Amino acid sequence: MELKVVRSVKNENSTLGKMYLNNEFYAYTCEDKVRNIKGDIKKKIKGQTAIDAGRYEVVLSFSNHFQKYLPLLLNVPCFEGIRIHGGNTAADSLGCILIGANGDLKTGISNCASKVSNLVAALKSVEKKEKIWIEVVDA
Repeated sequence: MELKVVRSVKNENSTLGKMYLNNEFYAYTCEDKVRNIKGDIKKKIKGQTAIDAGRYEVVLSFSNHFQKYLPLLLNVPCFEGIRIHGGNTAADSLGCILIGANGDLKTGISNCASKVSNLVAALKSVEKKEKIWIEVVDA
């Protein structure tokens, strides 16, 4: 299964875009500001930096913070615990990728719960049969 995040709007505090599931639009996204750290931890501002563009394996695992199963990105340079979850603005992100049903590509996203639940269900249906990947690209 392939997920893809296309980052199309970068502003002072956040990065907004769209997520695709097997090449079909799935949700709007919101992340922290892209700082292009390229593996240099000194360029990272804790809780205010988006992950670098790239391709990452995704697994479902239990999040102690959210108390439910959520997608977790593996082997992200300079980051740990990067998940896909709900939230409305970059302030809710801490480096994670937020998804929602609605987005204005200016300030944030909304109506997140159903998108997160449906994504988890879709990933659960394939996780034992095939690997799950996410590609994050800057438009």
